[in-house]
Amino acid sequence: MLTVGLLFFSSNSDNLGVGALTVGQIDILRGISRATGIDIAVTVFDWVGSRPAYVQGPDITIRHLSGEVMKDPRKVMAMFRECDLILDIGAGDSFADIYGPKRLNRMIYLKYLAHLSRCPVVLAPQTFGPFTSWLTRPFARDLIRRAVLVATRDDQSTAALSALGVTRPVVTASDVALRLPPEGPAPVWGRATIGLNVSGLLMAGGYTGRNQFQLMADYPTAMRDLIGQLLRLPERPEVVLVPHVISPQTLSEDDYTAALTLQKEFPDVTVAPAFKTPGAAKAYIASLDFFAGARMHACIAAFSSEVPVAPLAYSGKFEGLFGSLGYEATVDCRALGQDALVQSVLNGFRNREALAHQTRIARAVGQDRLRDYTEALARVISEVALRKRSGDQMRRASGHQWRTMDERL
Repeated sequence: MLTVGLLFFSSNSDNLGVGALTVGQIDILRGISRATGIDIAVTVFDWVGSRPAYVQGPDITIRHLSGEVMKDPRKVMAMFRECDLILDIGAGDSFADIYGPKRLNRMIYLKYLAHLSRCPVVLAPQTFGPFTSWLTRPFARDLIRRAVLVATRDDQSTAALSALGVTRPVVTASDVALRLPPEGPAPVWGRATIGLNVSGLLMAGGYTGRNQFQLMADYPTAMRDLIGQLLRLPERPEVVLVPHVISPQTLSEDDYTAALTLQKEFPDVTVAPAFKTPGAAKAYIASLDFFAGARMHACIAAFSSEVPVAPLAYSGKFEGLFGSLGYEATVDCRALGQDALVQSVLNGFRNREALAHQTRIARAVGQDRLRDYTEALARVISEVALRKRSGDQMRRASGHQWRTMDERL
């Protein structure tokens, strides 16, 4: 039995996008197990959450990290040593400066503890950067150098690693949430239906409350304008507000509360349920005729279901992911004012048949790229399993010699 740890994934996150990464990656690992005959057990290193775990099975174990546990690096390293391999996905896009130093510092800390535990680390497909601080760039370079396998989820991230000075081979893959299976029933609509994800975080102005992501338009005003214009379309579509971060404990991030607030102003809109799992959200989104939203993984749920989608980008990760697959419908909220933003979404709905065709082609490209990652990961897993059977654990990245200080720590 080979034990694979998942770091910076989540089994219970209120952000269903992070959950989609977890379910998608576990689906990939189970496929590798079937293909290679290697029994794989998965340990998810996670924080305690209020919702039930949405990954289950006899092959799944959840180990909880906490602030108290993290104060003792030896405890964390002992947990990591129970694994034969660790996959680190950086929460999809958080190995970067964009969300502030606190989140990045915690990432760097745990990444080094994983390496110091002498467990080989794979950097699973994610957005890397931006690393704008001179202080964080050397740490990022070093951690990337130490990994046994590095995979990005878009061309932009691969180029960012090259600009960072990374010279090692990198697999340019795509988002593992493309492998998320839908779960449960989906609604049946009687007329054309438009799904709109309104981000509670952007409604609040980001974590700082002061337009943290430097959007050109006032986001709350733009969303109200967009909803009003969607309701007035000649087709009289059903307009559904679809939350994808459902966090009643943190209202400044909660899409569901934002949707209910908007429904009071626009009583003709429908609000989708507060989904329990990423798969349930995907099944619902797959029933729609068109989708637009600022939560990237809500857009990926539509895209991977071949629903035409207009991603509303607040960072470069949107264009990086969708553009790398040849899907050119991303709406950059950092570059467009209110009128242009609203018209871009309306044009997407009007041209939804052409977008659906483009979606089918781009989705196939994404699946091919994920196949490259899956094959590379299967090779690593096979090598780790072989070394484990021979008693020679692979505890270092190829080409890396551990320093004396590494050994002391």
